[in-house]
Amino acid sequence: MAEFIMKDKVKRLGLENEYYIVSRATSNEEEGNPLYYLAKDILDKNNIKYTNHVATKLEYSDYEMFDYFICMDESNVRNVLRIFNGDKDKKIRKLLNRDVLDPWVTRNFSDAYNDIENGINDLLNYIKGE
Repeated sequence: MAEFIMKDKVKRLGLENEYYIVSRATSNEEEGNPLYYLAKDILDKNNIKYTNHVATKLEYSDYEMFDYFICMDESNVRNVLRIFNGDKDKKIRKLLNRDVLDPWVTRNFSDAYNDIENGINDLLNYIKGE
């Protein structure tokens, strides 16, 4: 969901040509899976467009390709640090100063959507301030 919420936000701001936004899995659990139907439902409900997404795993070589690696929770941060053998350029950060409410656990995709949207607003303000 975060990828498509972020893409929608930067498009609405007229900044879509300034950002390259993709999401990656940090484990093998979801690799190859499409966007979950409940995630699609909440995106539809909020008029967020999405494409035919298939989960792909983050790779060591991705570190040099991107400016930021935004994680939803502490587990993702640990996995990303392990994949990259650290974070020499300080590119890894959590979207919020706490974990995003995990819809797999809570079954509440609305709360996750709200967390992600709020975090993206803060993230864009942070990036603009750099």
